[in-house]
Amino acid sequence: MITDIVIGLQHGDEGKGKVTHHLLKSGNYTHCIRFNGGCNAGHTIYHEGEKFVTHHIPAGVFFGIPSIIGPGCVLNVNKLFNEIVGLAERGVSLARTLKIASNVHIITEEHVNEDSKDERIGTTKSGNGPAYRDKYARRGVRATDIDFLKPFLIDVYEELHNQETPPVILMEGAQGFWLDPDWGDYPYVTSSHCGVAAALLNGVNPRSLRNVYGVAKIYETYVGKKQFQPRGEIYNEIQIAGEEFGATTGRVRQCNWLNFKQLEQAIRMNGVNKLIFNKMDVLRQVGQWGINNPTLYFAGEEEIREFLTKSLPNTVQEIYFSDSPEFI
Repeated sequence: MITDIVIGLQHGDEGKGKVTHHLLKSGNYTHCIRFNGGCNAGHTIYHEGEKFVTHHIPAGVFFGIPSIIGPGCVLNVNKLFNEIVGLAERGVSLARTLKIASNVHIITEEHVNEDSKDERIGTTKSGNGPAYRDKYARRGVRATDIDFLKPFLIDVYEELHNQETPPVILMEGAQGFWLDPDWGDYPYVTSSHCGVAAALLNGVNPRSLRNVYGVAKIYETYVGKKQFQPRGEIYNEIQIAGEEFGATTGRVRQCNWLNFKQLEQAIRMNGVNKLIFNKMDVLRQVGQWGINNPTLYFAGEEEIREFLTKSLPNTVQEIYFSDSPEFI
């Protein structure tokens, strides 16, 4: 078994879906696993020139490989059905590729109704938080209780550990490390764990870990109730140039400069050895380059690239600066 993991290093919306899709193009992976979150995620993917937004379904379905919704996720059956139908109508068949861990927990209508009343945190109102709460309170509903899901259900251990040829797995994370309930700005966090440790709880052997791909924007965004965006026209310009609207809710994302200290911490705590900065084109368009923590401004793109390359932990072996919605 060989395992690579894709995680977000900020507050979500970093471009993890794009990176996962790009890596899968190599044809080197036998499985793709979504390891956390639920339909609160929105991964934007460009496949063969068409734009897709997935919520539950792993990116591996676009390449015909087993694509598993792992036990660390929670699942809204109605939204999954709509997603399956929507992809099928566009020529993406999931009959043989989509697989669901039999021990995934279900987001019920009651969970969604409860979450829809939240005005304190600014959640996506998808029911994730109540579903995870009931999971850990040992009163949840599992996928095995839902007839519609039975054709998709698998035993993850059997799928990953009883193969004649050891699998090569790409694990696709949702949200970002600074939304993790243990490490983020509590209570303004998500309800699932978002780091490498969470991925390893989805049935893979920790000794199989090869690469951790950390994904960040060259600036920061956040969706929620807390104040994140400072005053200043530059942040509005970044918001407009970056088309910063949530893929799941459509809400405006607040913008700020890259938080260098938090980025460094997320890299160290997750063992990131390959780092991708997305949306270089946005700051190129607005014509300003800066970071926070420490506050620094740069004369141009080459200067910020040089600073990041020299200043980030030496565990990072490769850094990619991307300005494409499709490629690294």
